[in-house]
Amino acid sequence: MRPDVKPFFHAASSTWSYVVSDAGSGAAVVIDPVLDFDYAAGSAGTASAAAIVAHVRASRLRVGWILETHAHADHLTAAPYLKRCLGGRIAIGTGIRVVQAHFATALGFEPGFRSDGSQFDHLFADGERFAVGALDAQALAAPGHTSDSLAYRIGDALFVGDSLFMPDVGTARCDFPGGDAGVLYDSIRRLLALADDTRIFVCHDYPPPGREPRCQTTVREQRATNIHAHDGIDRDAFIALRTARDRTLGMPNLLYPAIQVNVRAGMLPPAEANGVAYLKIPLTPAAGTAE
Repeated sequence: MRPDVKPFFHAASSTWSYVVSDAGSGAAVVIDPVLDFDYAAGSAGTASAAAIVAHVRASRLRVGWILETHAHADHLTAAPYLKRCLGGRIAIGTGIRVVQAHFATALGFEPGFRSDGSQFDHLFADGERFAVGALDAQALAAPGHTSDSLAYRIGDALFVGDSLFMPDVGTARCDFPGGDAGVLYDSIRRLLALADDTRIFVCHDYPPPGREPRCQTTVREQRATNIHAHDGIDRDAFIALRTARDRTLGMPNLLYPAIQVNVRAGMLPPAEANGVAYLKIPLTPAAGTAE
């Protein structure tokens, strides 16, 4: 069956969010919503997420799920805002526990922080099925970019998070904690084993000069033309290519703010004694400056 898919592009983070619905019943899910964030001012806004809310209300849809493909490192999630406005359960894959445990230690989270995924309403296991109205849906673990990466198949549509980009952009980096190029290769081959006409929707697009941002491709197109993962590239070649490219990449500008919020299902860390919540940035002292 073919769901209706309404994409929303957040230009500041090059992120695609989606409202996916069953036309017959009006049941819907939201995938990877974005919170507007001004890093310099330390302030957040909901204008982008409000556009999703307006669409859902105008279309008279009922949101049952707010789905995260992973704990993003390049934008803050708007999931709690959408839940307040539209209802629905916030969900992510079971691999979030590994990501939480790593960053709780690396960033010195507050005593009592739980690395068990309980901040989310639901954790999807690999292969777990659910329904969006009359549409059959399934969560598919797709680690490699991160250990919690997940894809969602809803009818004939596959939402791949950061694992795959548009064919002329390639695939996700694998140098984050828990990333592994060989594991990503295995995940991609699993996803691309679906039917050739499966519609693939990406979470980001970084188009080459002269092309507008796009969000939709197919399994057939990916297998034929993806510059990193087309048919014929074996596992060793992919690992070599991906590892070499990752060495050239800088870290995402919002890595530390985003991860501290996103592993908490979009909630801020607890406020300090003065009533203000703070996000941490680890510092490596310059030579000769540490005591």
